[in-house]
Amino acid sequence: MNAATTMILASLGETREPAAEGEERRLLAALAAGDRAAAERLVEATYRGVFVLLRQLSGDADLAADLTQETYRKAWDALPGFDGRAQFSTWLARIAYNTFLNHLRRPRLLLPLDENRESRVPDPTPSQDEALGRAVAGDRLRRAVLALPEDLRFTVTALYWGELPVKEVARQEGITGMAVRKRLKRALQALALALGEEVR
Repeated sequence: MNAATTMILASLGETREPAAEGEERRLLAALAAGDRAAAERLVEATYRGVFVLLRQLSGDADLAADLTQETYRKAWDALPGFDGRAQFSTWLARIAYNTFLNHLRRPRLLLPLDENRESRVPDPTPSQDEALGRAVAGDRLRRAVLALPEDLRFTVTALYWGELPVKEVARQEGITGMAVRKRLKRALQALALALGEEVR
């Protein structure tokens, strides 16, 4: 693994072990039987992963919180169609990803800045150069990930920002684990090139 790939992996974050499939199935069965406490436990088990994925995609904690709520609303509406071929957390990550893409496609209302609004806007300049450097690097990485082709973009966001295991991404996409790893390799090479690093 070269320096560029190591830097990208460090920026994307570490993966974690998924929640036990048996517990997810038990909670989903309880939810289907009308147990509201099961819904709360499912949210508790998956909220952090959904929020982190959306925070990384959007670069904005407030927007990520709004999109997380929208993701759960959509998930509860679509729950009768959940067939259990993938883990609930994987299915939820796909809904979160699509919710973010739909947000990007929405037309936005632009308001002109008047003097009163402009004077209330806090100065966004960070107090330390290091914080600024990290923000710029994070923004560059986020833009590079969003510029990837759809299959590579979803692979990177699901594995690193959504913290899903390779087998779950493979199951969701209907491909093999090896194909997921090949996509990831191509994505990391493309990211390294986009960020100005030479891949060897």
